[in-house]
Amino acid sequence: MINWARAEEIDENELSRIPTPIKDLDQLKAVPADHFFELHEILDEKLGPGFAIRVGQQMKIEDYGVLGLSWRTCSWAGEIFDRSERYFKMLSNTYVFKVEKQQDESTVFLYREPYRRGLELSNEATISATVVVLKAMTETDISPIQVTFKHEAPHDISSHEKAFQCPVLFNQAQYSITYKTVDLEIRTAKADQSINQFLLERVEEETEGLELNATKIARDVEALIKDALPSGIPGIAELSEQMGMSNRTLTRRLGEKGMTFRDLIKKSQEEISKDLLSNTNMSIAEIAYQTGFSEQSAFNRAFKRWTGLAPLEFRKN
Repeated sequence: MINWARAEEIDENELSRIPTPIKDLDQLKAVPADHFFELHEILDEKLGPGFAIRVGQQMKIEDYGVLGLSWRTCSWAGEIFDRSERYFKMLSNTYVFKVEKQQDESTVFLYREPYRRGLELSNEATISATVVVLKAMTETDISPIQVTFKHEAPHDISSHEKAFQCPVLFNQAQYSITYKTVDLEIRTAKADQSINQFLLERVEEETEGLELNATKIARDVEALIKDALPSGIPGIAELSEQMGMSNRTLTRRLGEKGMTFRDLIKKSQEEISKDLLSNTNMSIAEIAYQTGFSEQSAFNRAFKRWTGLAPLEFRKN
């Protein structure tokens, strides 16, 4: 919110009115809800109607941490709401999503009573961000067919109309966003069962304050490495991002088992190459490619370091 307010050229003096000092934000895991709602009120007053809608449009899945990463690997678009019902407490303890599914239309209700203006605006931002997240998950331009708000309309609803591209109704019984049911059944662009399962475990871990077993993490990293090798050797930054961890955390957790990321790369390459040499008729060049090598000569040298044999000798034996 602060970043987008600055993009809209807010007076920095206005930001100093926030009860939670900006300089402290990087060290905080959460801010009091009322401080958050007050920020909404300040920015709406100074930047005009629709700021909450506009900031919602700037949200990215990565902004939601490991929960957001797990949304990317849902099997279908609407699964995000099933997951949010269970885990949204990771982000906030102030609201709940519920889905009412019918044959042609499905409505997502946002239950959070607007006892102050900032809460009304926060609800607007949440529903606006929902549209963006669903488009990112499916990599399509799916849009809602109706959006409703319990509060009164501002004097300018152009930001609402631009964001939702559908009828936007105010003074309604509930906060809601409605999609065609068929759109919520679209398969997501990044659906991946193995990564999805790992991320769900990470979500559980963060929700319950637990730590996944280091052996399990090493196993999951190895599986992700093996999936990635045909496209080249993955970097630790790439895999740690997929797993919702920092490089440092992943390195530490592997270290608990006396392993390094490089060890797992080598182990995966060796296991895959031995299997392909023993059980397939693939050429050495093809096997080199499958294990992340760009040149057969480099693969040959590496394989001899691992086993003491050249790949063809290993296959003959």
